[in-house]
Amino acid sequence: MSRIPRPLVTTLSTLALAAAGLTVTAGGAHAQSCSQDYLPLPDPSCQPGAVNPDVTQDTIDSTICVSGWTATVRPSSSYTTALKKKQIVEYGYGDTSTADYEEDHLIPLELGGNPTSPENLWPEPRYDTGSGEVAADKDTVENTLKKDVCNGEVGLDDARNAIATDWTTALSSLGLS
Repeated sequence: MSRIPRPLVTTLSTLALAAAGLTVTAGGAHAQSCSQDYLPLPDPSCQPGAVNPDVTQDTIDSTICVSGWTATVRPSSSYTTALKKKQIVEYGYGDTSTADYEEDHLIPLELGGNPTSPENLWPEPRYDTGSGEVAADKDTVENTLKKDVCNGEVGLDDARNAIATDWTTALSSLGLS
């Protein structure tokens, strides 16, 4: 019986794992369960968004509209970094440098997003993924929506729904741009 050359075995194994939805890393094979097809948005099946139950339209004057309030609920960097590393693998990103991603809240803390739920946190690339949008652009949308919610120009739930649906069109969908 002839032996199959090792490089061919490695290539065939990698292809079989990829066909099974797995990625190969230095530590072994890992399931790639989230799709990059939605970038610059997260995969909605992995991060549909989650809200902080303490933040409602009735409580915004004592929560999100208070300067510095988000610092009281922001999770530790040790928590978000560990989650970011796990989710980078789940998304199958080829670039695994944590510095190239912001572990971002889909529904931002500024709008009462859940601080620690993995359904609300995802590794958002800091670089343009082909859409022309970058993570810093989302920060501008978040700040505008918070200001408009606190000024009574838009309801909290409407702002949350708009940003969770598509942060790149959230302002225009609410007639704010």
